[in-house]
Amino acid sequence: MIARYTHEAMTALWSDQSRYRAWFDVELAACRAMEEEDVVPAGTADVVAPVRDRIDAHRIDTIEATTRHDVIAFLTHIEELAGPSARWLHLGLTSSDILDTSMALLVTHACNLILGEAEEFALVLRRRADELRDVAMVGRTHGIHAEPTSCGVTFALWYAELQRNMVRMRRARDAMSVGKLAGAVGTYANVSPQVEARALAALGLRPETVATQVVQRDRYAELVFAVAQMASGIEKMAVTIRGWQRTEVGEAHEPFGRGQKGSSAMPHKKNPILSENLCGLARVTRGYVTTAIENNALWHERDISHSSAERMMIPDVTSVLHFMLRRAKSLADGLVIHRDRMAQNLDLTGGLIYSQSVLLELVRRGLPRQKAYEAVQRCALSDGSDVTFRQRLSEDPLVSAHLSGEELERLFDVGYHLRHVGRIIDRAIGAAESRS
Repeated sequence: MIARYTHEAMTALWSDQSRYRAWFDVELAACRAMEEEDVVPAGTADVVAPVRDRIDAHRIDTIEATTRHDVIAFLTHIEELAGPSARWLHLGLTSSDILDTSMALLVTHACNLILGEAEEFALVLRRRADELRDVAMVGRTHGIHAEPTSCGVTFALWYAELQRNMVRMRRARDAMSVGKLAGAVGTYANVSPQVEARALAALGLRPETVATQVVQRDRYAELVFAVAQMASGIEKMAVTIRGWQRTEVGEAHEPFGRGQKGSSAMPHKKNPILSENLCGLARVTRGYVTTAIENNALWHERDISHSSAERMMIPDVTSVLHFMLRRAKSLADGLVIHRDRMAQNLDLTGGLIYSQSVLLELVRRGLPRQKAYEAVQRCALSDGSDVTFRQRLSEDPLVSAHLSGEELERLFDVGYHLRHVGRIIDRAIGAAESRS
C-alpha cells in the first residue's frame, strides 16, 4: 500500500525491472574485471552489455516457475538474449555474490533518496524554529504545566535530532556500500580477490572485510536501525503535534484543506490524521528491527532464513521512511500555530509555572531550601478558592517577610525564562552547519 503514495523514484527503485538490471550490472562488472585479468575472452562484456535494456522481468518470472531459482532464471534469460557469450557470466560466482552486491547498489540509492528528503525536511524545521523562536508557550513535564518554553525551541529540538539521524543514515549507507564476489563460501576458490576488487570499484563499492557466502547481516541491521531511529524522530514531532491539537490545548492544528472532512459522523471534527498516520508508520519500521537483528546469525557460512525477510523488509522500510519524511515536511511546513492560545495557556494556572523562580529567590534571601520549598508549595496547592498563587504568596507571612509585592511581580516574568532560547536555537543550527 505504501508504494502507491511514495515518490516515483523510490517505487521504481524496488521494482523487479530495477532489481534485475542491478543484477546485470554486477554480472557485467565482474565480467569486465575478468577480462582485465585474462580470465574470459576480451570483448565479452561489450557483446553482452546491450541486452540490459531488453531484460524482461516477466520472462524471468516465467522461467523461475520451472527452475525454482531466481538467479538461474535470470542467467537463463540473459543467455536467451545474448547468446553464447553469456556463458562467461557468473564464472566462479555464487548467487549471493550477485544478490548482496546488487542490494548494496539499490540500498545506496535508496539512502540517497531518503537523505535528500531529510535535507528538505530539515530546511523547513530550521525555518520554523527561527520564525517561532520568541513565541512563548508553556512547557509540560509528565503532561503537567511546568515552566515557560519557546515554540521555536521545540522545532529546534526536532531539527537537531533529525541532523543526528541523518548522520546515522549516512553511516548506515557507508556500512551497506560493500559487496562480495568471493564465491560459494567467501574464500575466492574460483574467482580472485583482484577480480572482486576491480569489479566492486567499478560499481562504487568496497569488498566485505570477511565474507561467507553472504555479506554480513550486521550491516543490514545497522541500516534498519537507522531507518527506525529516523522514523522515531518523526514520531516524536507527530506525538507533540497531536497533543497541541487536542481541543482543551488548542495550541496548533494540522493544515486542513478546503473540502476536507474530519469525520463521517461529526461535521465539526478536525482530526490530527497526518500525525497519527506518521505514528503508525513509525511502528512499522520499528517492527523490522528485531527481524534485521535476528537475520545476523545464520548457520555456518550461510542459510536462507534471512532472504525471504529481507525481500520484504528492505524495500518496505526505505519506502516507508521516504514517504514519512515527505509527509512530515508538509506537516511541519503547514502547521498552524495559535499564538493567542499559547499565551492563554501560559496563564492557565494563575502563575504556578513561576514557582521555581520564587523558591530560588527565597533561597537567595537566606531561607533554607526546604523551608522555602514548603512555603511556596503551601501557596501553590489550591484549597478550591479563587485566590491566585501570587496573592497567596503576598499574604504568606514567611514569603512576604522576604519578598515585597514589587519583587514578586518581577519573578512572574516569561521573558526571564526565555532569555537563552535564541542561543539554544542558534546552537542547533550552528551544530548542523559545522557538520555540513
